[in-house]
Amino acid sequence: MTDLTSIKNRFGIIGNSPALDRALEVAIRVAPTDLSVLVTGESGVGKEFFPQVIHACSARKHNKYIAVNCGAIPEGTIDSELFGHEKGSFTGAIDARKGYFEEADGGTIFLDEVAELPHSTQVRLLRVLQTGEYLRVGSARVQKTNVRVVAATNTDLQEAIASGRFREDLYYRLSTVPITVPPLRERRGDIFMLFRKFASDVATQYRMPVITLDGEARRLLENYGWRGNIRQLKNVAEQISAIEEARVITPEILARYLPAQAPGQTALASAGRPDDDRMTSERELLYKVLFDMRGDINELRRMMTELLHGFPHPGPAKDIASLLPVTAGAPAADYAESEEVVEESRRELTKADVQRESIIKALRRHNGRRKDAAAELFMSERTLYRKIKELGIDERL
Repeated sequence: MTDLTSIKNRFGIIGNSPALDRALEVAIRVAPTDLSVLVTGESGVGKEFFPQVIHACSARKHNKYIAVNCGAIPEGTIDSELFGHEKGSFTGAIDARKGYFEEADGGTIFLDEVAELPHSTQVRLLRVLQTGEYLRVGSARVQKTNVRVVAATNTDLQEAIASGRFREDLYYRLSTVPITVPPLRERRGDIFMLFRKFASDVATQYRMPVITLDGEARRLLENYGWRGNIRQLKNVAEQISAIEEARVITPEILARYLPAQAPGQTALASAGRPDDDRMTSERELLYKVLFDMRGDINELRRMMTELLHGFPHPGPAKDIASLLPVTAGAPAADYAESEEVVEESRRELTKADVQRESIIKALRRHNGRRKDAAAELFMSERTLYRKIKELGIDERL
């Protein structure tokens, strides 16, 4: 069996945590087979290394390895990209073209962000996995391919299945062998090693002294939540190396490059909630707070207007009395003589409400241009289009 240390050295994988080693061991053991593999884990944990390891340790290593980001290909062209097309099959198809499954015949194809595939493409992919057969777009001739499929996603596919966004039969075909890549917060012992490696790389590349952390800064680094995982850690190491003059980093310096975390955020993250590729939880929380504040301000404005015009306010008498000025000679108790009315309950905002409101605002700001709105919302244009349909948003705003 291939040595684990040599694999880490070959692919530049840093870390000795048991969870990481277990994931690599599974990848190495399954490599000689042709079983489909599904790699799951949060964004930024390094899922892209595992299909490379699987391909390099397999009998297919001398054939092609093709990586496809399913979230980066528009919905209208993804079937053509994956399975090819015939000349004249659609506008702009001036020549016949091979797809990735044809190009990778005998090798391995890595489908990153597989949860982004539209339903029609999921059906085609299921057929390839079951029979090795596919049709080019615009062709009636069945073609065969011998491809090893490794897929990856940071989406909870069980939740996607329950909401109808992903086929259950395809999930079981893809996840013949599941591999879960641990988030960085579950690899505390690896954080400092990774930081030193990134800082050393920057120093070597730009010929500058390497930065180091003092004891307190190291403890801060290792106890931080790292929602962006390894990608965020590398970003922080590069920023500090390039910007700071001091080469010994203190906690005060390091804290300037770490986004503030709400109390309990680290504990919540360690529950293993997957990142939502549509909208981050911070954005949702911010919108909810803003909506609540807007409701409170409107309520306060209405209260003051009614009080100034002498109208009764439908709320607890003691709240109104506390807002009214006490005039000399007038008993304050007179204001409290009103009928007690139960406050009407306000509907709690749901996640769908927050998403709907943010999408509508983004579309309005960009005059209905989905591409610009999607960029503002940190999602792909195809994801935005699906959200518009799911939430029943009228684009003629």
